[in-house]
Amino acid sequence: MSKQKNGPMSGPMVGKKPDNFKESIGKLAKYCKPYMIYIIVAFVFAIFGTVFNLIGPDRLSEITDIITAGITGAINLEKIKSIGLFLVTLYVLGAMLSYFQGFIMATVTQTVTKKLRTDISTKINRLPLRYFDSNNHGDILSRVTNDVDTIGQTLNQSLGQLVTSISLFIGSLIMMFYTNVPMALSAILSTVIGFGLMITIIKKSQKYFSQQQKSLGELNGHVEEIYTGHNIVKAFNGEESAIEEFNEINDTLFDSAWKSQYISGLMMPLMNFIGNFGYVVVCVVGAYLAFNDQITFGVIVAFMMYIRFFTQPLSQIAQAFTSLQSAAAASERVFNFLEEDELEVETGKPTSLGTVKGNVTFDHVKFGYNPDRPIIKDFSLEAKAGQKIAIVGPTGAGKTTLVNLLMRFYEVNSGEIYIDGTPISSVTRGALHEQFCMVLQDTWLFEGTVRENIVYSKTGVKDEEVVNACKAVGVHHFIQTLPHGYDTILDDTTSLSAGQKQLMTIARAMVADAPLLILDEATSSVDTRTELIIQKAMDSLMHGRTSFVIAHRLSTIKNADLIIVMKDGDVVESGNHDVLLQKNGFYADLYNSQFDQEEE
Repeated sequence: MSKQKNGPMSGPMVGKKPDNFKESIGKLAKYCKPYMIYIIVAFVFAIFGTVFNLIGPDRLSEITDIITAGITGAINLEKIKSIGLFLVTLYVLGAMLSYFQGFIMATVTQTVTKKLRTDISTKINRLPLRYFDSNNHGDILSRVTNDVDTIGQTLNQSLGQLVTSISLFIGSLIMMFYTNVPMALSAILSTVIGFGLMITIIKKSQKYFSQQQKSLGELNGHVEEIYTGHNIVKAFNGEESAIEEFNEINDTLFDSAWKSQYISGLMMPLMNFIGNFGYVVVCVVGAYLAFNDQITFGVIVAFMMYIRFFTQPLSQIAQAFTSLQSAAAASERVFNFLEEDELEVETGKPTSLGTVKGNVTFDHVKFGYNPDRPIIKDFSLEAKAGQKIAIVGPTGAGKTTLVNLLMRFYEVNSGEIYIDGTPISSVTRGALHEQFCMVLQDTWLFEGTVRENIVYSKTGVKDEEVVNACKAVGVHHFIQTLPHGYDTILDDTTSLSAGQKQLMTIARAMVADAPLLILDEATSSVDTRTELIIQKAMDSLMHGRTSFVIAHRLSTIKNADLIIVMKDGDVVESGNHDVLLQKNGFYADLYNSQFDQEEE
């Protein structure tokens, strides 16, 4: 995975301390607050649907007693018919309420997950570049996909089930006491052990659910990193070490996932056993009471249903809490991400720099990715409009860091940068970025047509402008050879050379038509012949613009108006090519060493 040059080293995920179950679920509940009225309506429907189902056993008990009484005489069929129609009506109403409850919860769930993804996407644009330099990209993507999906599934399936189960549990408890107190106490005592074991299991498995989500994010990050650098892994025979690291993460994920699923999976057979044990208790106690004429046979029938209503919710509640544990772990990761420190809010700052000539001034700029390790120590520079400024120096000298500061990807520790006398910190980043077009070493083309890639985010661009830009950089003929010309879709299957991709990015910069230009080692990944083609295209692009060129090949910047030579964050020399060679200093050593290498 590519890291920002001259930036901080990538390290472990920088996050807040893990929240506990209650805090994570509390944050999720707070996030769902705008939809709470719909959730409450769904809960009411679930409760009433459950109540309708709970009335059934009581009426079935009455039917049983009528049939039992009729064994020795006539059966009151009219009474049975009346009760039967009443039960059918109740069950139909219960089914309708369950349907509407499911419809509401599905709608709310998808709305919440959509909003979560939108907020994460918005958050990504508000985070400083520092965050992405110090966090695994695959883990960030996992929060958008796996974690949000886990939350959505829990809200859709488990939340409604939890409410229904609790309602059924409490309702059956009330109806049991209403029907017969001794049998109700017997049923409760037979299931007390189930409660205790369920609570213990939930507490034991929570830490494994958290580790499972974390390991899943690490695994995604590793796969994304290795896939991106697959050619390098192959070239350096790194398959074995990559597989070892994958297996290590995979084993951790297996261990946490196995333990979380195994421990939580114990609840279902446990609840089944408790339920069956409850049936036995009800039958034994009911038979004794019926034998002593304390209850009718219909009461035993009703209790057989009530004990099912009473124990069934225990397993459902256990399953719901299992899902809630996964959701809590996922919520912790998602909300920790949403709570990361953002870029400075720029409300009130001007959103435009007006007409920019292109004068740029660095005034005693100091910067370090870590405050105790400064990279730019005291940098000053004055670039006139239309000048070509070349920045050269060894790796780690701070060249790309200057570009990051100029674009405000990072904020200076002290000093200031001015454009036409206006401090760049006094305007919004959007206003600043409008003044720049960039061509970087790493070309970036997204899946879309050639035209869409060249125009990118600029609006109102005419086809003629796109064609003229491509002609100017020498890529028009190649585009015409593509199957559909400018309407050809560029994706992973499209075969483009590094030079062709770079020429398209130069055409993109030309269409942007900004007064300031940044070229960051734009020819370092191509051959000498292609470099000449790209150099000609860049010369056309730089015409009339203030240009900052970072280059390792010093032969490409001999015509620069001003060459800044950096070493260890300081400017050690400055001047044009001829002047610097006459000084016979650090620049001359760099240039001559490259010339000698080319001669060899």
